[in-house]
Amino acid sequence: MKPTDFAKYLTDFLSAYLPTQKNVSKNTIYSYRDTFKLLINYCQDMKAISVERITLHNLSSELIIDFLAWLETDRKCSISTRNQRLAAIHSFFRYVQAEEPAGIFYYQKIAAIPIKKTQKTMVEYLRPEAIKLLLEQPDKHTPKGRRDITLISLLYDSGARVQEVCDIKVCDVTLQAPALSSY
Repeated sequence: MKPTDFAKYLTDFLSAYLPTQKNVSKNTIYSYRDTFKLLINYCQDMKAISVERITLHNLSSELIIDFLAWLETDRKCSISTRNQRLAAIHSFFRYVQAEEPAGIFYYQKIAAIPIKKTQKTMVEYLRPEAIKLLLEQPDKHTPKGRRDITLISLLYDSGARVQEVCDIKVCDVTLQAPALSSY
């Protein structure tokens, strides 16, 4: 592998593949970019590999596993953050497999690094007393109070996200039976 192969593929991945072929959001691209900034810093600081000397060949599955452990232990990242960084690395090496099939065995070893299981937190719900207290807060005798109680009721009854409620337009509301969603 040439010393410039990593730089070329990373540049193409972040500036062409992700935005045009995969059509991912800018935030996803920034997140992936940050992952590789951390990986480059790790290679320089912990492995004494200067950025100019980083190649696809020296980005082995062992180095990536060490990098993930470093994220958790030295940087005190959560398992979720570690998994997100690994997802970015997986995506990059799946891209590289198609572009540079000569190293497919090594890239598949990296793509095979498993995501760690995390503890799933239970979503808490509001008890009936809490809902009652919440619905008593707006002043029902003012237009803003009636608006607020309507929004709170809509959010609670529908289970919709705030953004979904914000996106509702007048034309989306059907007052005749049967009430159907226009989505």
